[in-house]
Amino acid sequence: MITDIEVNKPEPIEIDKKIKTFKRGTEAASAIEALNEGESILISEFYNDGISLLHDLHKYLKLKLPNKTFKEQLKYRSEYYKLSNLILLEIIDQKLCVKKAPSIGWLEKFYPENNHFFLTFPQIQGLNSSWQWYQKGISIPVLRNKIHPYYGTYFPTRFEHLVLFDNWLKRYKGLKKSAIEIGVGCGVLSLQMIQHHFQKVFATDINPNAIVGLIEFMGTTKLSRKIELDFGHLFGKWEKQTELIVFNPPWLPEIDGLSSIDSDIYYNKTLFPEFFAEAKKRLLPDGKLVLIFSNLAQITSLTTEHPIEKEIEEGNRFQLERCFKKSVKAASSKTKRDRHWRSAEEVELWVLTHI
Repeated sequence: MITDIEVNKPEPIEIDKKIKTFKRGTEAASAIEALNEGESILISEFYNDGISLLHDLHKYLKLKLPNKTFKEQLKYRSEYYKLSNLILLEIIDQKLCVKKAPSIGWLEKFYPENNHFFLTFPQIQGLNSSWQWYQKGISIPVLRNKIHPYYGTYFPTRFEHLVLFDNWLKRYKGLKKSAIEIGVGCGVLSLQMIQHHFQKVFATDINPNAIVGLIEFMGTTKLSRKIELDFGHLFGKWEKQTELIVFNPPWLPEIDGLSSIDSDIYYNKTLFPEFFAEAKKRLLPDGKLVLIFSNLAQITSLTTEHPIEKEIEEGNRFQLERCFKKSVKAASSKTKRDRHWRSAEEVELWVLTHI
């Protein structure tokens, strides 16, 4: 099993000059002005001072930028991302140098020999929330046991697409000797297949954290013999033909200048053509190709093109057996983003077979 993969983690920031500090009670406007000029700001006293400054930054951006349409929300997030990542925290001996700061185990795990460096406040927030999920675990409706997602690994926060897949697996009548999952993430789809008695799942991911996290999660249990992993693009090293190929790809097309924030939720122009060409070689004659997708890009006017429909119409490789759809629950009233389009969103499960 792979053990020498280097995980993605926030890059330590070294600072050799004095930088401005911020604490609550200080004028937030001057701090935000400095951020706009590209200057870093150090949170030096209380952890909550950073929360306060981020709150003020949101208020400032809401006055400056429209935030109604989906594209406007992406621009807002991009600007917030740029400015908020100039707010820094100091770390000494794997601990945050501010009062009332959370204890984050990733700092010891990722930086055992780096005793003095800085990270951005949003990076620390990400490490902190990830550590809580990793420690406590997350219950997923379609799984018997909690998952413990590793830092920097995608995990589902909504479950309609997982229920669609689970219902399909209950009705699946084909052979269950093997399956391939592309983009395993925290492993939910592969775990569903094992729960439904697939003997072996070969899974890949281009995110090293997904592979390292699942290796750790499975340990030496039976799962480690049933789910075999490869750190690689699309099918990685898996060349053998199989009776089921499963792919939950990104649901949104790449947008110039905006896709770097959540790169794992955007697909580029080559992803689907390359996937379908490779899947054609690896799917057994009577096999099924299952893709989990959404109409999100169409209802938010990011594109009118649906990559799976395009493949069926033009690819001359696969034909549609069934497409199952399920409406998405309304957005939480607590959400800060305008998600009126959620009422029209549907998750989709596409089942394709060889022509």
